[in-house]
Amino acid sequence: MNQEDLAHFKKLLQTKHEQASSDLEEFERVSRSDVAQESSEERSAYSLHMADRGTDAMEREKNLLFAQREGSYLDYVQEALQRIEDGTFGVCRVCGGEIGRLRLEAVPTATQCIQCKSGTDQRKE
Repeated sequence: MNQEDLAHFKKLLQTKHEQASSDLEEFERVSRSDVAQESSEERSAYSLHMADRGTDAMEREKNLLFAQREGSYLDYVQEALQRIEDGTFGVCRVCGGEIGRLRLEAVPTATQCIQCKSGTDQRKE
């Protein structure tokens, strides 16, 4: 992969990192505000309906799941940026071949070429 391609993917990954960091901060902010709101509601003289409490709990759980996924994605992006620095970006970890540009455009954190990834997915079934 030439330097121009590496610069392109580095910029793409940095953009994805910024977006994922922003999303993660938002999920954490919403989760914190939900917890604060819940504790003030518990002290309220009015009780909420059980279904409302269940919905709130489900929303908090969903936000925590999204935050966890964003955190994992940030790790993948960091690893991809490190591979750019190491000179191993775009090289399949399984066969050592080149990962296609179209695949990297679609999934810039990819570590396997499409053939190796397809083989891995078929073995899991």
